[in-house]
Amino acid sequence: MEKTIEATVRPELRGRERGILLETWSRLRKSKIAVAGLAIVTIVIASSIFAPWIAPYDYKAVPRDVAGNSLLPPSREHLMGTDVLGRDIFSRIVYGARVSIVVGLGAELFSVIVGVWLGLIAGYYGRILDGVLMRVTDTFFAFPSLVLAIAMMAVFRKPGIVNVIVVLSILGWTGIARVVRGQVLSVKENDYVQAIKALGASDFKIILRHILPNCMAPVLVAATIGIAGNILAEAGLSFLGLGVNPPTPSWGSMLTEGRNYLTIKPWVAVFPGLAILFTVLGYNLLGDGLRDALDPRLKD
Repeated sequence: MEKTIEATVRPELRGRERGILLETWSRLRKSKIAVAGLAIVTIVIASSIFAPWIAPYDYKAVPRDVAGNSLLPPSREHLMGTDVLGRDIFSRIVYGARVSIVVGLGAELFSVIVGVWLGLIAGYYGRILDGVLMRVTDTFFAFPSLVLAIAMMAVFRKPGIVNVIVVLSILGWTGIARVVRGQVLSVKENDYVQAIKALGASDFKIILRHILPNCMAPVLVAATIGIAGNILAEAGLSFLGLGVNPPTPSWGSMLTEGRNYLTIKPWVAVFPGLAILFTVLGYNLLGDGLRDALDPRLKD
């Protein structure tokens, strides 16, 4: 009986899903905010991938004449000037995009995997299990995330990109879990879910086939904005000396190097700051655009 119902309903659901995807893509393309965010994100990702061909200089190469090349202003030879060691700032920013993208995507991927499954379990089974998982989530929310990240980074003997990803992953799953739990509490009461459950379908099958797909839209929006948060957090940790190890360029560590010259040689800190600003802005704009496109209550 269960297979018969699924065989009857499945084609209709698939057709409806395709229609929703096409409508969502159409709405996304019409959103100037989403298009602007997508353009910025695409440029940053492309820059990180093609860094060896875009960067005119080796990001870690220190010229022999350090004094003669130190803190040079922007010019044709150095589009964004040089830092105190004479290294090309533009090349370091391009390669620094790799760190931001790897940390942002890597930490958010783990956060989504953990947060989605904990949210599904808490929302579907409820009661004691829901109470325990949500109290753990509340405990993480009770601490300022950056302060907790600094404390956790202090546990490691030395900073590094892997340690940053681990710390941000541990702190990032809570928001996703809450979003998914709220969706599950609503979806599991729908008639079709109750019908499948009455026919004897396993909990795992119900969660995987009938509840999880209905939770992915808000998860996608939250994950996109979460990537921006991870990039900003990595920059903050690197600014404090707890992020990526030198000479690997990080926009946060470049800010630290340039803060002493902010009033006399502003380009050393301004350009890394702008890179952080536009990258975080791009992901936030894309997340807002996805939210508007995926929300059926919003009409053109």
